[in-house]
Amino acid sequence: MATIKQEDLVQSIADALQFISYYHPADYVRALGRAYEREQSPAAKDAIAQILTNSRLCAEGHRPICQDTGIVNVFLKVGMDVRWDAGLALADMVNEGVRRAYLDPDNKLRASVLADPAFGRKNTRDNTPAVIHVEMVPGGGVAVDVAAKGGGSEAKSKFAMLNPSDSIVDWVLRTVPTMGAGWCPPGMLGIGIGGTAEKAMLMAKESLMAPIDMAELKARGPADKLEALRIELYDKVNALGIGAQGLGGLSTVLDVKILTYATHAANQPVAMIPNCAATRHAHFVLDGSGPARLEPPKLSDWPAVTWRPDASARRIDLDRLTPAEVASWKAGERLLLTGKLLTGRDAAHKRIQDMLARGEKLPVDFRNRVIYYVGPVDPVRDEVVGPAGPTTATRMDKFTETMLAKTGLVAMVGKAERGPAAIEAIRKHKAAYLMAVGGAAYLVAKAIRRSRVLAFEDLGMEAIYEFDVQEMPVTVAVDASGAALHQSGPQEWERRIREFKLPVTAA
Repeated sequence: MATIKQEDLVQSIADALQFISYYHPADYVRALGRAYEREQSPAAKDAIAQILTNSRLCAEGHRPICQDTGIVNVFLKVGMDVRWDAGLALADMVNEGVRRAYLDPDNKLRASVLADPAFGRKNTRDNTPAVIHVEMVPGGGVAVDVAAKGGGSEAKSKFAMLNPSDSIVDWVLRTVPTMGAGWCPPGMLGIGIGGTAEKAMLMAKESLMAPIDMAELKARGPADKLEALRIELYDKVNALGIGAQGLGGLSTVLDVKILTYATHAANQPVAMIPNCAATRHAHFVLDGSGPARLEPPKLSDWPAVTWRPDASARRIDLDRLTPAEVASWKAGERLLLTGKLLTGRDAAHKRIQDMLARGEKLPVDFRNRVIYYVGPVDPVRDEVVGPAGPTTATRMDKFTETMLAKTGLVAMVGKAERGPAAIEAIRKHKAAYLMAVGGAAYLVAKAIRRSRVLAFEDLGMEAIYEFDVQEMPVTVAVDASGAALHQSGPQEWERRIREFKLPVTAA
């Protein structure tokens, strides 16, 4: 009969969260390396190269893979014979581990969790509480799965109560394109089938804890109908041509995981939750012998891929930018930005909108400037700024007309696609939207040479900063004519996959 000490669980949770903040699972790195080798879309291949390069840099530097260091999800299977040497409740032990991990001064992680979600939405400042699921099982140990789930991919979670005769495959293929690219593909799809509404969602999330094994599954062939369904969904989702970061390409998903449960005869609940390019999870078991020890991957596990700026990329001086130059950019063109770049996210945009409505003078001059949608991680040691990848741009769509019409802003940088209203505003004002790669936050941060707060300091990571950047890589996703790469790219690659029978399956 094992006795689990409070400190062992607390420290194991903390260590696991630090571990997954900078180490991708080795199975994800291998699968992404295979996707890079077979990718034929130049834009998607460049994006995957950035993600792989970022991944290795984070492993070497022990800094977060993504600036969104996630909301913590913990699955505990507690043996019924376990004894506890603890003064805290189980959830309190887990949350103490989360607190310890996110406030670690050597690798401080971004606190993104807000209390009072319907009203005050106040940051808890230590990323607690975690979302905790506990199951009592036979045995004398405690098995733990720890994950840090980014908000961009979590926002794309889907659920449907299908009729028993409806096709699950058809629903998935209809639904995935509606998710856009805000979940930062290529990643995984977790699917839960059966149970009740909440059980299906829980299974979809839990399935994402499993290792990526699609290449092995396809090599040996399916052993049952569920494995056959995984393969069918994997092939058909990739054939949609959405590709890395939604730019169009051969690899949208690296694996599809499915869990099932008995359900009512009248129902067919189906849930789908994506995991992004910042896939972060770890498994450990406590048996009473002390805290868990996680084995770091070897740097040789990473493929020999090093991203370098495209020689044909246009170099842009942000300090001398004019509307005429912005109007000359074309969708799909790659740019390297140098100079002073403003930042701002949801809270800053809301405050700007309210100030304009009241006729107040803004604290920042946006004329002929570019704003970057980012909420960086706090810097450590000699860093100018912590990992600073883009956030999902569609959240700023409702502010786009105001920003372009009333501030003099000429371009925006973010992650994934823009919605119809934002695209129309960009076309109307001859502006541009530029896309940075989600899942390459540490790589992007290395392009930032200086950082200072210009306004709204009370908003923390959502304040308006000014970054001095040096050759920060972006792609023109919406140009001044309204041409949108996230529409044209997937359409083009779906056509190519269909007409030329391009390989979209795991090698």
